[in-house]
Amino acid sequence: MPRRTPQQPTYRSLFTIPGTRAFTTGNLIARLPAGMFSVSAIVMIAGARGSYALAGAVTATGLAATALTGPWTARLTDRHGQSRTALPATAVAALGSLALLLCVHYDAPDWTLFAAYAATATTPNTGGMSRARWAHLLADNPEALHTANSFEQAADELCFMLGPALAALLCGTFFPEAGTLTGAVLLLTGTLIFTAQRATEPPPSPAPQGSSPLRTPGIPPLIAGFIATGAVFGAMEVATLAYADEAGHRTAGGAMLALQAAGSCAAGLLYGKRKPPGAPEHRLRRCLLAMSTLMSLPLLAASTLNSLPALATALLLAGMATAPTMITAMTLLQHRAPEGRLNEAMSLAVTGLLLGIACGSAAGGWTTDHASPTAAFWLPVAAATNALLIEVQGRTTP
Repeated sequence: MPRRTPQQPTYRSLFTIPGTRAFTTGNLIARLPAGMFSVSAIVMIAGARGSYALAGAVTATGLAATALTGPWTARLTDRHGQSRTALPATAVAALGSLALLLCVHYDAPDWTLFAAYAATATTPNTGGMSRARWAHLLADNPEALHTANSFEQAADELCFMLGPALAALLCGTFFPEAGTLTGAVLLLTGTLIFTAQRATEPPPSPAPQGSSPLRTPGIPPLIAGFIATGAVFGAMEVATLAYADEAGHRTAGGAMLALQAAGSCAAGLLYGKRKPPGAPEHRLRRCLLAMSTLMSLPLLAASTLNSLPALATALLLAGMATAPTMITAMTLLQHRAPEGRLNEAMSLAVTGLLLGIACGSAAGGWTTDHASPTAAFWLPVAAATNALLIEVQGRTTP
């Protein structure tokens, strides 16, 4: 008899697997601060010290430190398990956030801000650990794994949609340090819940097989693309916050960044409900082309219309290209990762993103201070185009 073609898995069917609801709940709580910390730090530091360049440099330093520390933490996670590594790493990161808060509040020297924010580098890659759990649970079902990856990317975007708005609201309504303080509490609480779910945790690999992901064919070009994509996010964040501040509506910056994440979240959920045609490599190139095109919309809105509602609309549309790009790139990374090194490979991807965000944040802050917030909107366009060129070059190089 002919075999029946299985239907595309649904998001509801994913959570019929025992334990998935519990680890997802904890992971979402722990992941929400990822969209809060940088915005909270920028608002807090720029408000206290009067310099977006300093705020951008501090956040860039913290992100760069995280990028260097992340693969080491992930390697320990692969070898010893998520529950044994994530909680102590989170505790150190929370202390770093509290140290930054105190340094800003008590007007400590500028160098202490860099040192304190660098201490947050041990923040575990909770999104990567969640994806590793799905890859473990759905190892024999690639279509369900695509749907799970789409959900995880949509969860990322949801956190980056709610996080900046929540951070701006807390900092503007209560006191400048409220966003950082709340983020530290949420991070620690969510990690406690997540690491308590042992049944869905992938088994550790004390002696992982295969070489380092950085020496695995096909992974280095992906990491380079993640760096360029991260620069899009970092530059867009600083440019948007500075543009709203210059227009006299500082708290509106977080809401506009939330709209960008909302567009990405919606696109990611739709992308996960259907099986996209073509090989992942070809889909990634199409996604990068769309992203490099749509990132020009905020630039056009800021330079020609000079209107916050127009910029908000442009950010919503531009965000629709980011989730499909990230979903496809993460799927490729999971396919190419050496056995027993999945957390490390995904941490390297996040490292690339963080390095890019750090460079984009620093460049955005410098351009804002030395030129204008409008000029800073050129940076995401250039970074997205660079990501496309990296993919094209990686495919044509033997």
